[in-house]
Amino acid sequence: MTGSLLALFLTLSTPAAPHTAGETVQETRASAAAQVVNINTATAAQLEALPGIGPSMAQRIVSHREKNGPFKKLEDLMNIQGIGEKSFLKLRPMLTIGGQGDAKATKE
Repeated sequence: MTGSLLALFLTLSTPAAPHTAGETVQETRASAAAQVVNINTATAAQLEALPGIGPSMAQRIVSHREKNGPFKKLEDLMNIQGIGEKSFLKLRPMLTIGGQGDAKATKE
């Protein structure tokens, strides 16, 4: 019985890590932010993992790409309604248009 009490004490005295839906989404986005996303091949779900990109914005990006073809430069993302210069500059380090890498690939 002493062992059971000790186990109970240890269980109750060990703080549990907080788990909320918001933290899970933030962790997912932080993980995605660590990876570069190709805006010419990414799915809507992959785009949603980027900070500031929700389901409707992700769908607008995919729809624009399907209608107009692949993005030629990262800056073309600002042609999407709702993505202005401020949003674009936050996203830019996390984006690519191909195997070429980040914004350096967009210079002509």
